[in-house]
Amino acid sequence: MRWDNLAENTAKPGEGALFAADAVTTRTFDTPEFKGITFHEIRARSIVNRVPGASRMPFEWTVNPYRGCSHACVYCFARKTHTYLDLDTGLGFDSQIVVKVNAPELLSRQLASPQWEGQHIAMGTNVDCYQRAEGRYRLMPGIITALRDHANPFSILTKGTLILRDLDLLRQAAEVTEVGVSVSVGFTDPELWRTVEPGTPSPERRLDVVRAMTDGGIGCGVLMAPVIPFLGDHPDQLRATVRAVAAAGATSVTPLVLHLRPGAREWFMQWLAQHHPHLVHRYERMYADGAYAPTWYQRGITRRVHELAAEFGIGPADGRGAHRTARDAPASLPDAPATGPTQLSLL
Repeated sequence: MRWDNLAENTAKPGEGALFAADAVTTRTFDTPEFKGITFHEIRARSIVNRVPGASRMPFEWTVNPYRGCSHACVYCFARKTHTYLDLDTGLGFDSQIVVKVNAPELLSRQLASPQWEGQHIAMGTNVDCYQRAEGRYRLMPGIITALRDHANPFSILTKGTLILRDLDLLRQAAEVTEVGVSVSVGFTDPELWRTVEPGTPSPERRLDVVRAMTDGGIGCGVLMAPVIPFLGDHPDQLRATVRAVAAAGATSVTPLVLHLRPGAREWFMQWLAQHHPHLVHRYERMYADGAYAPTWYQRGITRRVHELAAEFGIGPADGRGAHRTARDAPASLPDAPATGPTQLSLL
């Protein structure tokens, strides 16, 4: 593992230190929910990350309190990030979790810096900040509190039901700044869920989160991701998913077709060969030109989902207002809630 090369005293030129040199603690816990999982607790050097300019993401800054994810989604595009620490992108990504234990205090300091201009911060865009580890480490309450106290706009994307624990904090933050909450539900097929997202709450439970968020005063959209070619893209499957999303009270639904970046691609194709060998050749052709499915296919899925959304009374996310800066927000909590939160859009 590359702890030594990435610590503050030994980082190579051009390769920033990720944590203090003497601040890595490795732990395992003898509880059923953490069986087989190793946690590497670090004190990070920074927590607000700039998104690369070539990224397709509609935001510039992210906060990721964890590396690796026990959700174990076979398609997760973040798997390659584990190679930076010489960790395995397969089972290692699912079971070797890096925890930035000082994330809340570090974020609070960075938000208070005169150099910070209060830009929108996205969370859950790399690995899920409400994965199982969050139940033990409780980093998100401090993170949301810091964002609330500095009236800094933010959004959260998650598959985790644990976000409901922080509903009161999210409501407080939404009174002073723009807050977007999205839940990821790519399909409602229970058999597909069990094999491709084995560590996540079921799609039904995630839609319960959407319902609870909406009932609690936080508008919640659904990122319908990923739509998996030949396994989750049948018209009946798309209809069933959008119908369930609408019934949960989602403010929007935004489809995103499976993309297979290096690291995720190898792991997903290994899974595909084991569970659906007849599809391997079709995938090799569909993704022959890179990580993304052909444009015609993506547009067809997007058009169909938006048609279904209109039929069931919901619309695609438009992301308007999501990037208001904290400098434009009120300095303290108002007596009455401001306008509703905005929705993170990835398309």
